[in-house]
Amino acid sequence: MATDHQTPASKRQQPATSAFKLIIYEQENFQGRCHELTGPCNNLEEAGVEKVGSVLVLCGPWVGYEQAGCQGEQYVFEKGEYPRWEAWTNSRRSECLFALRPIRVDGHEHKIMLYQNAGFTGKKIEIIDNDVPSLHAHGYHEKVCSVRVQSGTWVGYQYPGYRGFQYLFEKGEYKEGSEFGAQQTQIQSVRRIRDLQWHQIGVFQSPN
Repeated sequence: MATDHQTPASKRQQPATSAFKLIIYEQENFQGRCHELTGPCNNLEEAGVEKVGSVLVLCGPWVGYEQAGCQGEQYVFEKGEYPRWEAWTNSRRSECLFALRPIRVDGHEHKIMLYQNAGFTGKKIEIIDNDVPSLHAHGYHEKVCSVRVQSGTWVGYQYPGYRGFQYLFEKGEYKEGSEFGAQQTQIQSVRRIRDLQWHQIGVFQSPN
């Protein structure tokens, strides 16, 4: 669901009225025309969004996609302000954002297992209720080709320090990299996606 507003400034001060609410601005620093979403949008262009310069998340979390139909590079948005592209991605492969959908956070417990090979084989690392800025620092130097998420919602990153391409992991099984959108089998940091419903303090702050 999308609506178009010409005078968005007052929107930033109003309390959220739905479980998910996000406002897209066509210019940086929350300027220009804006578009409000309270549910998934598979094609922002068809909804009237010409470009995305900044994003304000009133209720989240959300995941954005480089291509329509929820395809291509992924961008995770938690509650907060994203005044420019550098606030939500540093991969800089493109500046395209054509789809968005809410992410369901189903509880406060988190457990994920990363596997060296496809089909949940080879060396693995298990992470429970923790954020890991460097898998190498925990002794895991292998590639990641398959993933099992037993609880919680996670985001993996191509590089240490939560940098590079992002990969959303919701509860379930990912037998090979193509199932979580990875063209390469490199994941070097992971963190939990947390929502204010469960975590009143400590939601993710962009390193930028």
